[in-house]
Amino acid sequence: MRGQRGAPGSSGGGLRVCGPIVHHTMPTASSNATSASSRIHPIALRPFRSSRVVPRLAPWLVGAALLAGCVTAPPPPPAPPAVAPPAVVPPPAAPSLPATYRPVAWSALPGWDDDPVEAAWPAFRVGCKALVASPAKQALWTPACAAAATVDGDNPAAVRAFYQTHFIPYQVQAADGSDTGRITGYYEPLLAGSRTRTARFSVPLYTAPDDLLTIDLTELYPELKGKRLRGRVEGRRVIPYWPRADIETGRAPLDGKTLVYVEDPVEAFFLQIQGSGRIKLDDGSVMRVGYADQNGHPYRSIGTVLIDRGELTLAQASMQGIRAWGKRNADKLPALLDENPSYVFFRDVPPPEPGTLEARIDGPFGALGVPLLRQRALAVDPRSIPLGAPVYLATTYPLSTRPLQRLMLAQDTGGAIRGAVRGDFFWGFGDDAGREAGRMRQDGRMWILWPKDAPPPKP
Repeated sequence: MRGQRGAPGSSGGGLRVCGPIVHHTMPTASSNATSASSRIHPIALRPFRSSRVVPRLAPWLVGAALLAGCVTAPPPPPAPPAVAPPAVVPPPAAPSLPATYRPVAWSALPGWDDDPVEAAWPAFRVGCKALVASPAKQALWTPACAAAATVDGDNPAAVRAFYQTHFIPYQVQAADGSDTGRITGYYEPLLAGSRTRTARFSVPLYTAPDDLLTIDLTELYPELKGKRLRGRVEGRRVIPYWPRADIETGRAPLDGKTLVYVEDPVEAFFLQIQGSGRIKLDDGSVMRVGYADQNGHPYRSIGTVLIDRGELTLAQASMQGIRAWGKRNADKLPALLDENPSYVFFRDVPPPEPGTLEARIDGPFGALGVPLLRQRALAVDPRSIPLGAPVYLATTYPLSTRPLQRLMLAQDTGGAIRGAVRGDFFWGFGDDAGREAGRMRQDGRMWILWPKDAPPPKP
């Protein structure tokens, strides 16, 4: 889901360049999507994804636009008195997120022999479909994926032998040598709603607006691959898109863009954080919504806002705690939600074709463009963990020391998922998954399983 997984930030004016945030390209089976999602405590937002890209903008705009994450562009400098036009100075290279990969024996993976790795097999196979369809990835992944087609996925020994034959485990470490990072959780919520506005259902979820521009800087500056600028045109200028407060008050031109109406503004807010979900309509049918786009403003955690104000403690600032605060403080709730200027737009996601692998998994689409398998999909920072790779995770269950050790698939991303050893565990659909996701903030270690005949990935 990826959604609003984003780092805290302000909503000041200025064009912003946003990092690999996809949520979210439109989440489809044939293109990268963005999941999913920021989640509170950890709640994160899925990366920006958009299929509407403006390939070039005037050099003065690109030269002003900046670098990693979402940063406000400085005002343009005064024109020099010289007759010749000023040269465009390329922006500095986007900062990398170095990681190191240490090859280890299979015995170094805690609990590897006890994990029913066949449970993750459908996710691996559906991921192969996306990997071998990508010109940039097919040479690396085709041998292993072709071999997987001959494996009996219901045979635990055969599946384990496949991984140990075709892959090498590498422990993921940060540049400083640390092998431990933060593991959080997300899920797919269920909301009640209606396709028409009623007294009960009055909170709109919008589709992507027509005036939202996405400018891909890669063609001019390859070092900014994955960075995208979002804005709108006002006169002859490209300016930031409307922040949440203006969208919620109707200042943004979104007439005719309502996808569905839901009941609770807090639930709508958390749906944006998760990046995808299901809506049970008042006629009894269920629609699935997924990330379509985002307004380009940086995500700011309202949990952090409440902590800073002294209204919640760190332990209370979970999804459940924030919901309870909203019920006690209905008059203050709109202003609190507007503290996060980021806003996510949705699309109606059709059901998968019956009998397909996608139908067996039946999860929301992640950044790889494939559905996410509950408790086997992981959102990662793709600058350190390549999308599609199997990842072995060793962490603990929420609020406990009970080991949670299993094979995962790196098939999603998130705006707040930043770091070499950083993961967001997809718990699945519904209230039970939501309770686990909302409480999960554990330490963990990660091992990437990489094709045996290929060099390790480069950070």
